[in-house]
Amino acid sequence: MSPSSPQEGAHASETSEPQLSSSELSQSMPPGSVRGVYQPPLEDMTTLQPSSHSQIDKLQSLLSLPDEKEFHLKEWLQQIFQWYAFSLYSLTNLIHVQRVNEEDIKTKELGVMFRHLRVVGVGVSSSVQPTVGSLFSPSYFLSKIHAWRHPPLRDIISDFEGVVRPGEMLLVLGRPGSGCSTFLKTIANQRSEYHSVCGDVFYDSLTPRDVETRYRGDVIYCPEDDVHFPTLTVQQTLNFAATMRAPQTRIGNQSRKQYTDLMTEILIRIFGLSHARNTVVGNAAIRGISGGEKKRVSIAEAICCRGRVAAWDNSTRGLDASTALEFIQTLRIATDIARCTSIVSLYQAGEQLYQLFDKVCVLQEGKMVYFGPAKDARQYFIDIGYEPLNRQTTPDFLVAVTDPNARQVREGCKQTVPRTAEEMATYFKRSGAGQRNRSEMDAYYATYVNKPELKDAYETCSRAEHARHAPQSKPHVVSIPMQVRAVMRRRWQILKGDWVTQAVQLGGQVFQAIVMGTLFLKLPDSTAAFFSRGGVMFFALLFSTMAAMAEIDALFAQRPIVLRHRNAALYFPFIESLAHTLVDFPITVIVQLIFSSIFYFLVGLQPSAQQFFIFVLVGLVATTVMKTFFRAISACFKTSSGAISVAGVSMTFAVLCTGYVIPANSIVSALRWVTYINPLRYGFEALMVNEFSTLQGMCTTLVPQGPGYENVSSINQVCTTVGSQPGQSTVDGSTFIALAFDYYYSNLWRNVGVLCLFLLGFFTVLLVMTERNVTYAITTSVTLFKQGTRVLTDGPDDEEKGPRSHTSNSLEEPAREMLGEKRSQDSTADPDIFSWNHIEYVVPVKGEERKLLDDVTGYVAPGKLTALVGASGAGKTTLLNVLAERVSTGVVSGDRFVNGHPLPADFGAQTGYCQQMDTHIPETTVREALLFSAKLRQPESVPLAEKEAYVDKCLAMCGLQDYADAIVGSLGVELKKRTTIAVELAAKPKLLLFLDEPTSGLDSQSAWAIVKFLRELANHGQAILCTIHQPSGELFQMFDRLLLLRKGGQTVYFGDLGE
Repeated sequence: MSPSSPQEGAHASETSEPQLSSSELSQSMPPGSVRGVYQPPLEDMTTLQPSSHSQIDKLQSLLSLPDEKEFHLKEWLQQIFQWYAFSLYSLTNLIHVQRVNEEDIKTKELGVMFRHLRVVGVGVSSSVQPTVGSLFSPSYFLSKIHAWRHPPLRDIISDFEGVVRPGEMLLVLGRPGSGCSTFLKTIANQRSEYHSVCGDVFYDSLTPRDVETRYRGDVIYCPEDDVHFPTLTVQQTLNFAATMRAPQTRIGNQSRKQYTDLMTEILIRIFGLSHARNTVVGNAAIRGISGGEKKRVSIAEAICCRGRVAAWDNSTRGLDASTALEFIQTLRIATDIARCTSIVSLYQAGEQLYQLFDKVCVLQEGKMVYFGPAKDARQYFIDIGYEPLNRQTTPDFLVAVTDPNARQVREGCKQTVPRTAEEMATYFKRSGAGQRNRSEMDAYYATYVNKPELKDAYETCSRAEHARHAPQSKPHVVSIPMQVRAVMRRRWQILKGDWVTQAVQLGGQVFQAIVMGTLFLKLPDSTAAFFSRGGVMFFALLFSTMAAMAEIDALFAQRPIVLRHRNAALYFPFIESLAHTLVDFPITVIVQLIFSSIFYFLVGLQPSAQQFFIFVLVGLVATTVMKTFFRAISACFKTSSGAISVAGVSMTFAVLCTGYVIPANSIVSALRWVTYINPLRYGFEALMVNEFSTLQGMCTTLVPQGPGYENVSSINQVCTTVGSQPGQSTVDGSTFIALAFDYYYSNLWRNVGVLCLFLLGFFTVLLVMTERNVTYAITTSVTLFKQGTRVLTDGPDDEEKGPRSHTSNSLEEPAREMLGEKRSQDSTADPDIFSWNHIEYVVPVKGEERKLLDDVTGYVAPGKLTALVGASGAGKTTLLNVLAERVSTGVVSGDRFVNGHPLPADFGAQTGYCQQMDTHIPETTVREALLFSAKLRQPESVPLAEKEAYVDKCLAMCGLQDYADAIVGSLGVELKKRTTIAVELAAKPKLLLFLDEPTSGLDSQSAWAIVKFLRELANHGQAILCTIHQPSGELFQMFDRLLLLRKGGQTVYFGDLGE
């Protein structure tokens, strides 16, 4: 890299074009004489040092963000960059003289080169779903043993080679199943889910092992799925990420809080999230921000991590076209200014997005068929014999080339053009483009690989980012106490956002205390109530510990989030468990105190302050022990089903061997050992001796008594209760429990100590296993089929995306057949027109009202395909929910009509609604999901055989015949989307079909197939209202009408699209 003068940098920062090109900014970057760090030119050392304080004052004025309406990202970044180019050396010199012994701060940068890269996955692309019966099948265990000794292997990607330098952006294109996600994960050094990764990957002079152990946070991967803590707000989510990656030395001598607040505010403004900053993120069960806004939160969170090499997996999924372009433009600016390396995979990329990339990598069935400059890719494939369709964008053309059903071969080249993935990969290596790629790799290798000085310089720079007490040998930049504080604060925010759940749990404990307290209301101090008092102690333990099992599902729901944060080096995974336990303990104390207070005094246990607080203490410790036990079980398993099974069996033995259901001395000797490892046994004994130690029970049955014994004195009578003494009318409680249960008061504090030891042991297991077992079952994807059915075994598939599916060509014939039948059935019926007038929707948000829809009017007619478009957060999904009567909060005003009449009572049964999130029961097969919908939603008068036949037609129409017996939870993104549509079609929606972003997450060919299928439905009389993001010109032509919304839920346009 040739150095450039400060004048060139200033000139570049003053450009006024709407977007910055790579060459403009790369030429104006700070000069550096050593790769990997920024070193100021010598002339700056004398010219800038005298004005260090004035430079800091200037920076602080820049860091004071203008009003949101006047904030322009490009101009603000250019000002910061201009300051950076002229003043970095003087600032760092001033700060480091005071802090790190005159050791300069240097900016880091990393490139990446891969050579002969091959990724091998474990398992076939499809298999058979195990069942409960499999646990008792010897053949199942034999097959597991054989698979463990000789795992079936398959190449996911093979023989990849190329280089991406700092400041460059690489676009990865390919159909689902081509290996895009695997390639990005491998470049991001996330290899744990694969059997092996062969070949070489160099991050300048760093090896993948160096990155994993020391610099994991500098190489990040942003996954396609947006999984966040649903009860955190947008601002809390981003603020946490910025806090955990805040460097030790910050520009302008900012405090950590100032840095995190500034970083959070900038990202909120960049991605247009200001209106949602205090809104919870939400998930499928909790209503939060929209899908597009959630994607923007994921992108902003990844940017907070300050990665030097960043892999973005289909990060524009769910974004509207404008926001997607803004994101790529922002990524372009950040890549150029920060000199980071960006690798992006996109499934639906427009021409404007494509022009922002420096290089493109085209994949087909795990082979690399092109790697080189983006501007040359289109002509390369034209030269080898392929021809783009009319008005086809360059990204669509490059993807279509890899699809045998979508590509078009030029006349005269049909005999010579390479067709298979192997042929195309071989042709590329022999071509001039392949030779230039290898030449660039050789130059990179000779300059940057295996250079100790670069590695030492990068290590010095990374050390300067670490907090004072942060472990230098780890990739985390903040110390462990700082991690604990931040994660505890986040855990409190999670609980605060989910206060309803906490209130329900407290209410449940109060309800149980009242019910059981009134059941044993005011127990008498007599021997007749001795057994009942034992039941009181047992139930007091049982309810608290049973409630702890409910946490297992919540722990598995958050595991993908913890795994992503672990890979980004935000914190150690065990910190999450530690913080969870510490924050939860005060809540447990409050709940246990309230429960015990109600229960204790309703039952009328011993009226002693000492015994009451011992009762509370034992219950609290026992509850904490069992909570930690269930959390430790969850940490040891990869699936919630396995953890729940073990927890259920353990709980059964714990209850049976507590000493109440079966006394300890009555348990068979073969199972008596269970009592010694049962925490509930020690808690039960402690509660019993605490209650009975001061109890003197009046005897209710004396012998002899009855006719003929009226004159017998009490001296000659004895109580029938164990522990009674001749001539005494009372029974000592301590004697009773000693003889009946072998319990002694002297063991009270011993039992409490044993419970504390159990707590310490389970807590240690929890921390260790949380740190070591951070994976989860769905990390790797294999398509599972129902036992006894045919299993597909065709072709290599991407491990993350699942198997490939049919294109639109395979859908047309069954669709025509089925829809022709529908047209004949509906030809005599009058068309139903659904309309809405002046729809407004207002929801309460933090004590004030927010209008999400503002005077929206429109209609949907049969045979017409209506597109509902707008920016992310404009209210598209909200409008669909309001029209489909799927909202349960807020106030809806306006009118909705069917043929000018109010909505019929069975309006919901006459419509279908395809959600944006493909929510299904993961254990069912595709056919079972459709049958369930058809049986419950079609009229009862329709014969069962006809419903089953209609389900088969829906499977054929959606291209799911080969996957009819596949398990829904194991399907890829495209097949799940097809299943969602098929489930709604199986209900035979007579009036209207709502679809919320049916093309999100699909490649251009699959999106074309879905929209073409919807077009076929509309042509045969179905009324369809569909939201859609990033439609290409080809897709947009398929629609008849357009309803365009802007921020605030206001209508911009409604009417025909025209020609």
